[in-house]
Amino acid sequence: MDKKFDLNRLNVKAFAREGLSLQGQQSLAQFVRLAELAAARFDAPIEDASEPDQVSWLIQGELVPVIAGESQIWLHLSAEIDLLLQCQRCMGSVKLAVEANASFRFVADEASAEAEDDESEEDLLVLMPEMNIFELIEDELIMSVPLVPMHETCPTEVPMSAVDVAFEEALEAKPNPFAALAQLKKKPN
Repeated sequence: MDKKFDLNRLNVKAFAREGLSLQGQQSLAQFVRLAELAAARFDAPIEDASEPDQVSWLIQGELVPVIAGESQIWLHLSAEIDLLLQCQRCMGSVKLAVEANASFRFVADEASAEAEDDESEEDLLVLMPEMNIFELIEDELIMSVPLVPMHETCPTEVPMSAVDVAFEEALEAKPNPFAALAQLKKKPN
């Protein structure tokens, strides 16, 4: 990584003006909110936890000339991680590839972002003097995590019924309290 750019306080305008790209890997532990989604937080058995999870990322800056006016500042981001989550079917751990790919166009202020938001297809961000790229990577990965993580095929059999056999058997063995009333009704006077 180029020492000239601190990704905790990146000057996006300078980065885009030079048309630079940077890539790297960071430990999942550095992304606290993303790590909280991991199955290690659950009391589920952890499979494939032999190597530490790494977030791989790539950012590219771009200055796009516009016919009239200042050039547009763009930042393209890709990030991925194999994240250990809890399967919502079998409740065991499942390792899923989580990928985020996004392009951001920067605008001068919040009013410009609001005015252009409805008409633009790209994501708009307000240009700040410094931006924490790691927070942006974490936000994009969190939004890419499946809402309902599941194995394609669970490693254990998942009961698909809410019927408790033992309860049903106990219910059948217990005499019906209304059976005596039915017998009284049948007796001749």
